[in-house]
Amino acid sequence: MQGLLEQRVVIVTGAGSGIGRAAAEVMAREGAIVIASDLRLASVEETAQRIVDAGGRALATCTDVSKLDQLDALHDLTFKEFGRLDGAFNNAGIPGDGLALADHTEAGFDALIAVNLKAVWYGMKRQIELMLPHGGGAIVNTASVGGIVGKPGLSVYCATKHAVIGLTKTAALEYGSRGVRVNAVCPGVVRTAMVDTVMAGQRGAEDEWSKLQPIGRMGTPEEIGEAVAWLLSPRASLIHGHALVADGGLTVA
Repeated sequence: MQGLLEQRVVIVTGAGSGIGRAAAEVMAREGAIVIASDLRLASVEETAQRIVDAGGRALATCTDVSKLDQLDALHDLTFKEFGRLDGAFNNAGIPGDGLALADHTEAGFDALIAVNLKAVWYGMKRQIELMLPHGGGAIVNTASVGGIVGKPGLSVYCATKHAVIGLTKTAALEYGSRGVRVNAVCPGVVRTAMVDTVMAGQRGAEDEWSKLQPIGRMGTPEEIGEAVAWLLSPRASLIHGHALVADGGLTVA
């Protein structure tokens, strides 16, 4: 029985840990050929090795997504090695400094924009350019429940994730008729290193954050990875321009 993504060539950014690593492993298990990218080469090489050890196919590469020339190199490498691109998961992101809006610095603001928003825009630009001559493909962007609601201390982060949803919806309108499906995934509280960073130094934060979700726990990276693999697959063929919320009920509580 074929997997959801059998022989599809898929880029995953931020694949060195957390949701990116889990999604890359789920995709590989579902038959994808994964180009795993991350700022930390050792981490993404570990991801690729885990995939290979499990019988999958993966290529690891180091990419600073805030540098457009490095994003060019990532997409050029993919096309050089495989001659096509079938899917992409634009997942790399940073949480920022956890400051009130008036306390943010220009440098902190610019860093969040560069990684969480500009890199998604430019990644989509290159991906669409590669997909169109081959009949299309599928793209998933990592947004957040912070792209739907606000969160004190995460004003600029939330602004970038709202913007990612806007990019996703508009790209869907522009390219859906040409065979490119574009969606976003909006994780709630998922136990990753990024969440651990945000919670650090806050007494009782783990219990508090777990209670935010009516299911009574944080999500796992693997749960988000399963959602992303489905969105990239032909089984989600009618899902287009959608921001899929995977938050254990947080935003409806």
